[in-house]
Amino acid sequence: WAQPVESGGGSVQAGGSLRLSCKVSGEHDCMGWFRQRPGKGREGVASIFSNTGATGYADSVLGRFTIARNSATNTVYLQMNNLRPDDTAMYFCVEDHTLGSTACTTAIRLPDAFEMYTYWGQGTQVTVSS
Repeated sequence: WAQPVESGGGSVQAGGSLRLSCKVSGEHDCMGWFRQRPGKGREGVASIFSNTGATGYADSVLGRFTIARNSATNTVYLQMNNLRPDDTAMYFCVEDHTLGSTACTTAIRLPDAFEMYTYWGQGTQVTVSS
């Protein structure tokens, strides 16, 4: 399986919205998004377990970002509203075949969560200006 492929990044002013899309394999139940801000490590943003629709979010995006998936098209979305300058980052789509529903949606909040997700996209840049 080839890696996930992200799209939809760009530049937006603070308070604006963007929607990221990711074409995934459709073979793995756990999918999600990470980001890497300038000078920082990779941090979990949101995740979804396909079979149940269960989701998990980092505290920093809770209430502003929404993750969803379209199983028919093997696409995962990240709707980002009320964007802030500190949301500026490279956003990565991930998939994993080893995490169950609970782990998939809780691990995203852990500091070392990036080690737990197997398949990574190349990333798409999001820039939010003040």
